[in-house]
Amino acid sequence: MRWFCTAVIVTAVGTMLLAAEEKAKMIRFSKDDLGKVPAGWKADKTGKGAGSVWQVVADDTAPSKTGHVLAQTAESPGSVFNLCVADKPSVKDVEVIVAFKAVKGKQDQGGGIVWRYQDAKNYYVARMNPLEDNYRVYKVVAGKRIQLETKEDLKVPAGEWHTLKIKMMGDQIECYLDGKKQLEAKDDAFAKAGKVGLWTKADAQTYFDDFQVSDLAK
Repeated sequence: MRWFCTAVIVTAVGTMLLAAEEKAKMIRFSKDDLGKVPAGWKADKTGKGAGSVWQVVADDTAPSKTGHVLAQTAESPGSVFNLCVADKPSVKDVEVIVAFKAVKGKQDQGGGIVWRYQDAKNYYVARMNPLEDNYRVYKVVAGKRIQLETKEDLKVPAGEWHTLKIKMMGDQIECYLDGKKQLEAKDDAFAKAGKVGLWTKADAQTYFDDFQVSDLAK
């Protein structure tokens, strides 16, 4: 009987772990895509002008321990939002987690997460800017960025790894920084599923790693 109970528990735990793995998709970057946009991703931009140059680069400090990260490397004009979006999955109720490190930028620094991405002019974005000491969530509608909420006086030193997380269920948005919830907002501009990805503004050159997506509807 004792053996039977143990077997049942082990089986149940294994089933739960398998379900969690199916629900959450972890994306890491490798040397196979060194110097280019990784397979399954597309570089794009909001706004006009040269920029949005994304590529996998080597970084021994990568939290994933792979030694490689995805980087936005261009000094884009101030009006350009640099985007890199995953082809899959397309989700509505979603949780996205990513590690980021601000590397360079005189006009802007840092970066963030995009979700419910319809196209390069329509999506949600939450981003942390170490130059401005603020964490903000926006919607971009027809190419126009509209602020939904902000948290000021947050110190995030450049050159160090930090973690962003967003969670959206229905019209409710929650944004976290290093495990602590900093922002809440409510919006229904994009009520259907969309792609997820990464974002920087202008000349913000930033490294990203350990990109994880969870479909909360599963």
